[in-house]
Amino acid sequence: MALFLSTFTNKVDAKGRVSVPSQFRASLVNENFSGMIVYESFVNDSIEGCDVERIKKISESIDNLEPFSEEREAFATAILGGAMQLAIDSDGRVILPEELLKKAQVKDRAVFVGKGSTFEIWNPEKFTAYMAKAKKDAKEKRNLLKFNNKKSDG
Repeated sequence: MALFLSTFTNKVDAKGRVSVPSQFRASLVNENFSGMIVYESFVNDSIEGCDVERIKKISESIDNLEPFSEEREAFATAILGGAMQLAIDSDGRVILPEELLKKAQVKDRAVFVGKGSTFEIWNPEKFTAYMAKAKKDAKEKRNLLKFNNKKSDG
């Protein structure tokens, strides 16, 4: 599974094209698709992104809900129905959908934020404010973070 780390700020051109950080591109390539999946974040004012394997896991998680439940329908529609596959071009760029750019208030610059198995794309000013709050919250709640002491089988 992909691992997205660090924070990068890149220009967005008038067509919505943005360079995907090279470290992210390396995690977004597989034998079937060289690109990323994006959808509106349900937590932050940003665009959430991931690789194909992550969206498959999300889909499987949705499939584990009762087949005709309201929750399953809501998650399937909101996440899978709103997700878009974006191919990475030969210059390492994607075209971010205008609708998502507007919702995240991303205009001429985009901040890519690695969050492990996912990443987010932010408006730079909004991310600066969010990062300050996240650092404060993480410091106050640092005792909640625990290491799993189980030994791996491999």
